[in-house]
Amino acid sequence: MDFKQQTYQLIDDLKLTCTSSGLGNDGNEYKIITQVFLYKFLNDKFGHEVKEISPRLENAESWETEYEQMSEDEILDLWDALSPDTPRLKPQHLISYLFNNSQRGDFDLIFDQTMLDIAELNINIFNTHTVEETKIPIFEKLTDFVTDSAKRSEFARALVNKLAKFSFESVFNEKYDFFSDIFEYLIKDYNNAGGGKYAEYYTPKSIARVMARLLVGDNPDLHSVQCYDPSAGTGTLLMALAHQIGEDRCTIYSQDISQRSNKMLKLNLILNNLVASLDNAVQGDTLVSPYHKENDNVTLKKFDFIVSNPPFKLDFPDTHSEVASQTARFWAGVPNLPSAINPQKPKMAIYTCFLQHVINSLKDGKGKGAIVVPTGFITAKSGIEKRILQRIVDEKMVSGVVSMPSNVFATTGTNVSVLFFDKGKTDDEVVLIDASKLGEDYKEGTNQKCRLLDFEIDQIVNTFRNKQKVDDFSVVVSYDEIKEKGYSLSAGQYFDIKIDYVDITEDEFNERMSNYQETLAAQFAESHRLENEIMKQLKSLNFNTDKEI
Repeated sequence: MDFKQQTYQLIDDLKLTCTSSGLGNDGNEYKIITQVFLYKFLNDKFGHEVKEISPRLENAESWETEYEQMSEDEILDLWDALSPDTPRLKPQHLISYLFNNSQRGDFDLIFDQTMLDIAELNINIFNTHTVEETKIPIFEKLTDFVTDSAKRSEFARALVNKLAKFSFESVFNEKYDFFSDIFEYLIKDYNNAGGGKYAEYYTPKSIARVMARLLVGDNPDLHSVQCYDPSAGTGTLLMALAHQIGEDRCTIYSQDISQRSNKMLKLNLILNNLVASLDNAVQGDTLVSPYHKENDNVTLKKFDFIVSNPPFKLDFPDTHSEVASQTARFWAGVPNLPSAINPQKPKMAIYTCFLQHVINSLKDGKGKGAIVVPTGFITAKSGIEKRILQRIVDEKMVSGVVSMPSNVFATTGTNVSVLFFDKGKTDDEVVLIDASKLGEDYKEGTNQKCRLLDFEIDQIVNTFRNKQKVDDFSVVVSYDEIKEKGYSLSAGQYFDIKIDYVDITEDEFNERMSNYQETLAAQFAESHRLENEIMKQLKSLNFNTDKEI
């Protein structure tokens, strides 16, 4: 079994432990799984780093035992030599220590206090925060989620036993592609449309790769790049973007209203060597209170790259007036509140607000962005959508559109397109791609899904970059042509209409026409027969005057 499969097995074992303790599919299960997984990762990362620094620990039969023998001053000296993205752990924080003390009757208290101690010790580096500046620590108490207090020690003991049999140490040099698969497997049961009002919709990695490659290119020479996602979710788009740029050459900024997303995003940042960006990952409502601003604390911060897969529809009656009052920010308008609110069927096209926010947040003269939108947006004929289309075309900032296959997003049946912006454009060409016929259909449970294959991703990327015109797949049009088409950004509306001519003889033509006439005559006759039969049946019906007593 390779290491990736071993990691999947660890995740499955942790989920099984939750199920055995009555927490399977519980609303708090994701907190337990993600936190315990992260604790194990950081424990092993700490061990890996301190052994590289200290020959004493490296050469010890058991580095954990040797670490426990160190004096407080020796431990502090060791910590001073660690990089900022490595957690600081005391001897009693190690999994080995917990494992050796797991038979104690109060082990649930020991386990929870260990989590809290690690969070407090590392609060200045390993935290995210809310728009109100409340710090969200890396860990919290977990065993309280087990309702039966008598079973909490058993639950904590089972978790630690699973962790003690596994090690991440051999894969710390792995990069994005490895950990993105692990992360996707880790959260697959928790990132779906059942998450309540602000449900997270997982962005397929293939879509994230297309967006990142088209924004950045394959061989970027970039430094000190600032990347942003105002509806970050679990960070799939940001991780793909950072990987494409180089994790050491960019800083990540994000905001999302969901607590669940914030916890998962934190894990994603740590797994992908982006610990320095944790403090920029903010929990809060971007539309009401955008956190990231310039030094004047008023002007929206401008970014080099922006990616976003916002919720398409969401009713927000509690904050609608506050958002709608920001007329300069939402220059195309804010969707009207529906007359009746149905949480199961939201009507407000909230993605239009995020679209405007993304455009406002791109650096003038150089900023690039990509945002997922419902495909209906690209042919909008009225309202907020049409006003946005007109602006991005009139100001020549839209660089292209890729319309994706149906069911490429598993949690929504809406057809989607990716809209690309470039505020540094100097040419008059816009690339429109209809990739709706690409993809491989498959089923996951009862869901019909579609995924882009690697060669199809390359096809989209190469066609877009090279500005190629491909029959029934892509066109390259000017801004004036787009205006002539009513500001439509749908590739299909620009495809050439082709009529295929086939050379046939006069006899072949007459024979075909005769066959068509015979077929139609037979169909018309059958139609008349069915009409007469229906009329006959209707005439035979009588009103029943009998009443039941």
